[in-house]
Amino acid sequence: MANDTTVTVVGNLTADPELRFTPAGVALVKFTVASTPRVFDRNSGEYRDGDPLFLTCTAWRDLAEHIAESLAKGTRVVVAGRLRLSRWENEEGEKRSAYGLDVDEVGPSLRFATATVKKMARTRNGDGFTPETPADDPWSTAAPASAA
Repeated sequence: MANDTTVTVVGNLTADPELRFTPAGVALVKFTVASTPRVFDRNSGEYRDGDPLFLTCTAWRDLAEHIAESLAKGTRVVVAGRLRLSRWENEEGEKRSAYGLDVDEVGPSLRFATATVKKMARTRNGDGFTPETPADDPWSTAAPASAA
């Protein structure tokens, strides 16, 4: 949407992404990114950790499945998405609110690591992605054994 607040966050996953499926079979994944700024303390002449930001992120469909297959606790990531405010009341009737991120893009940070990208190919019926099958894969053309 044109009026959404877009945010890019760099940080580490605090736990493995949690993949779930809605009753309609749509994949969704939730994960939390911790981003802690480094600030220079002029009094001591050293860097120290600033206040951490913990941001709950949600991704849907193919992106959700790719995140669950690719990322794990501690992975440094770059996440871009739309900031969302959730409001609710707890059991005592107190009003609560929290910001979260609806993820549009995510990838590993290459600042302190390397990554190998494996491109996914769309299936013909458009129901999602499947890994590309190598041309010399004998299983891709295997026929079921005939009943004797």
